[in-house]
Order: sequence, then structure tokens, then C-alpha cells
Amino acid sequence: MLGANAILGPGMLVRNPAQPDWGLGQVQSCIGTRITVSFAEEGKVVIDGSRVELQLVSTSDDAP
Repeated sequence: MLGANAILGPGMLVRNPAQPDWGLGQVQSCIGTRITVSFAEEGKVVIDGSRVELQLVSTSDDAP
């Protein structure tokens, strides 16, 4: 994995910038370049991390 995806691990919160309507997602697993994420509005999705760079979300980003 390259870029920000390289630091992702289970439990981390992310967004897919190409699919903002999927909402906030929680990383379930990272195996090679395959990242499984459970998104609030889309459900479980397997992302090809070599093609899509997910955005890491800090818990303070969602604070009112």
C-alpha cells in the first residue's frame, strides 16, 4: 500500500473521497492492498488500496 492507506488498521475511521455519500467508514481489515471497510450508508466494501486512497478521519473531525 502507498500513501495514507499504508497506516490504516482495523478500527480506524475513514472516508472514500470518490464516494462521499457512503459516509463514515470503519476499517475492518487490511490484507495487502485490499482494505475492507464498513461504511455507514453503503455497508461492507472491499477497496483496492492501490487504486483508491482513503481519507483518515480523526474523531475531532466529526465533532459539532
